[in-house]
Amino acid sequence: MALRQTLTAKRAAALDKELMSTGGFSLDQLMELAGLAVAQAIYKTHPPSTHPRLLIACGPGNNGGDGLVAARHLHLFSYKPTVYYPKPSKGEHFTRLTTQLHSLHIPFTTDFRTALKDTDHVVDALFGFSFDPSGGIRAPFDDAIKAMSEAGVGVTSVDVPSGWGVDEGEGELKPDVLVSLTAPKGVVRGFRGRHFIGGRFVGEELARRWGVGVPPYEGTDQVVEAPVGDVVVVDGEEAEQGREKL
Repeated sequence: MALRQTLTAKRAAALDKELMSTGGFSLDQLMELAGLAVAQAIYKTHPPSTHPRLLIACGPGNNGGDGLVAARHLHLFSYKPTVYYPKPSKGEHFTRLTTQLHSLHIPFTTDFRTALKDTDHVVDALFGFSFDPSGGIRAPFDDAIKAMSEAGVGVTSVDVPSGWGVDEGEGELKPDVLVSLTAPKGVVRGFRGRHFIGGRFVGEELARRWGVGVPPYEGTDQVVEAPVGDVVVVDGEEAEQGREKL
């Protein structure tokens, strides 16, 4: 499978804008599809039979919203999620998402480190492609990232590992699974774990125009795993990460 081209933070924002204008999608639709994709990836890599207790770390932006949606789906997939959401967004859509979780009696926690002791896997939905770590990471998210890095518990990151530069560079957190949404971002060049692409809402015409490709989804799957060794095209130049598998 060819990833064809990654998206910079600027291009990712522009593509999202097009999806929500001429594409006809609303933010809550895209968030719902993204969160479902994340939940499916976790089910494939860490099923509830072996990793029932999940700690879902949600940031204040849209990436955190993806995490809230994923928490609902994961609960319905027979997991036992706990949500860490220290800086809730005041937007109406985010309020509805938290109400949905409360109605399902999904617990929330404000003590991330203590919750880590009783979890089998962590979902990192703190920061997405719009976050710039160059100005530093504010509390309490800095300590949450540090705790995830030190805990020895597996981590699935949503779109971008929190604390990483979106276009390049690595951060303190080393997740073992990454779920790229819409299309991979530049961070995939430094990522060495299992990589999934999700967000089954990009049509062929839009994909061709942006050069991102449509993954070969199977059946009703919302995610597809990228084989190790795929060629990643970055700003029009091939950056071979191993054996080409096209």
